[in-house]
Amino acid sequence: MSQYPSLFNTTRIPEIDKDRLFNNPQGVMSDENDILPAEQILARLKYILEDDAPKCEFPVGILTTMERNRWATIRHELGEIGNHQSFKLIDSALFNVCLDTEILGDDPYAITRNFLHGDGENRWFDKSFSLQVSKDGQAAVNFEHAWGDGVAVLRYIQDIYKDSKEKPILNPDSKPYDDNVGNIVRLGKKCKSLEIDYLIFDRIGKNVCKKQAVSPDAVMQLGFQVGYYKMTGKFVPSYESCSTAAFKHGRTETVRPCTMATKAFTLAITSKDKPSTSELKNMISDCSRVHNQLTREAAMGQGFDRHLFALKKFADKTNLICNIFDDPDYAYINNIVLSTSTLNSPAIYAGGFGPVAKDGLGVGYIIKDNELGVLVTCYPPYQSGSDFIDSLRGTF
Repeated sequence: MSQYPSLFNTTRIPEIDKDRLFNNPQGVMSDENDILPAEQILARLKYILEDDAPKCEFPVGILTTMERNRWATIRHELGEIGNHQSFKLIDSALFNVCLDTEILGDDPYAITRNFLHGDGENRWFDKSFSLQVSKDGQAAVNFEHAWGDGVAVLRYIQDIYKDSKEKPILNPDSKPYDDNVGNIVRLGKKCKSLEIDYLIFDRIGKNVCKKQAVSPDAVMQLGFQVGYYKMTGKFVPSYESCSTAAFKHGRTETVRPCTMATKAFTLAITSKDKPSTSELKNMISDCSRVHNQLTREAAMGQGFDRHLFALKKFADKTNLICNIFDDPDYAYINNIVLSTSTLNSPAIYAGGFGPVAKDGLGVGYIIKDNELGVLVTCYPPYQSGSDFIDSLRGTF
């Protein structure tokens, strides 16, 4: 897959009006001899954890959350006063490791909030990905999206999960080598307000859907449409990510899960005079059929969103007048209120991301054999994630 070479040693570097991706292919380890012994790595981690250096008064990592042009200017100024080598080390590194001091326990809210953004002290959001570990051993991967998609990151997660389970190198009795370690970078302390809510529902799963001959993903998407309509009385622009990995350098295409079929079912099930159970079941089957067709078309390059996006960029670049891109309806459908994405794996407890519009909802979801899970993010007061979760619970 063409995205894998950018997984390691890659950073998104801010530039004015257009960022660039930096990759250091020489930094990739070619054989096992390039890897330090596990006990030596343990010693270095131990040194870092026991380091009593005071916190940085002005942590730099939080700057990676800024508006890109402002960050580009500040980064350039920091480089000019002697920080070029520090930036080079960060940009060239395999990946970022975040050793957090928080004890997260089993609290889904604490786990999600910490791993989605944390307090910024040791984050570098421009890095291709960061491996994050809490004080009590909870782990997550936070990744920058410009270089690649969830499918590539999922492969990495599954491989390290499998390897750590089947071939663990260290155990609780392992002793670190004596080792000396140099300086570490301590980063930021600030994040924007973000509401996080979740739902775990154990009455619907893949098994139920397959028994009824409907797509589990279609059922999830239908639930989101019904749930949002029940909460607001509206149908809104919706997005589902679909991999186009069947093509060389394929990334994603958009599936538009708000369809005439989902609208018909939503209006039927929320009406005072509901159709019969058999009629509703047939409508769910129609939703599944339409959704499967849209997904197949998107996966095979027959979607329209990326095509129109590319044409718009060409039109902007060449100053061509193209009326479709000035149409308010085009602007409307691209203000995505329901942005959704899923990755299923036994190696994953949960996944999430922020909304793509200030009045939007970021909906990460998983559907397992006998349960489903939904993680919702939003920016109050523009949306209420807790209200959406309550509506979803009743809907499902």
